[in-house]
Amino acid sequence: MCAFHGTQARRFVLRKDAPVDSRPWGPHLWACKPGLVATRHLLVVQVDMPPGTAHAFHRHPGREEVLWIIDGQGELWVDREKMLLGPGDSAFIPMDTVHGIYNDSDGLLRFLAVLSPAETDGPMLVDVQNDEPWRSLRAPSALRPGLR
Repeated sequence: MCAFHGTQARRFVLRKDAPVDSRPWGPHLWACKPGLVATRHLLVVQVDMPPGTAHAFHRHPGREEVLWIIDGQGELWVDREKMLLGPGDSAFIPMDTVHGIYNDSDGLLRFLAVLSPAETDGPMLVDVQNDEPWRSLRAPSALRPGLR
């Protein structure tokens, strides 16, 4: 292991040691982030999005992102363009571009999110789901109550 930010950062992350964050749109299982591994450029997280949930319209001001579907099916928006994606499909989201992912299916949607750089000035994300035109394109109320 190598020293990183005053902690021992891993080169290998075993499933049993991977940190999991709870978010309203599902648990986040981290494979790569500062303090876990010696990175300053990558964030890699597996998201398990339950049926009827979404990571509604938002943007990452200082990061670009790739979403890669592992299992299930999700409606992905990048700016005002949408597509239904399934296993093996992916989407590239340019820096500061509004996007959202919605699981309207009856099954789990599992995907990887890869963001770069890992460290930036400013917020990780900015929520815009209640701003126009996003609110009119895909209202959060279209999801199951209590699962947004």
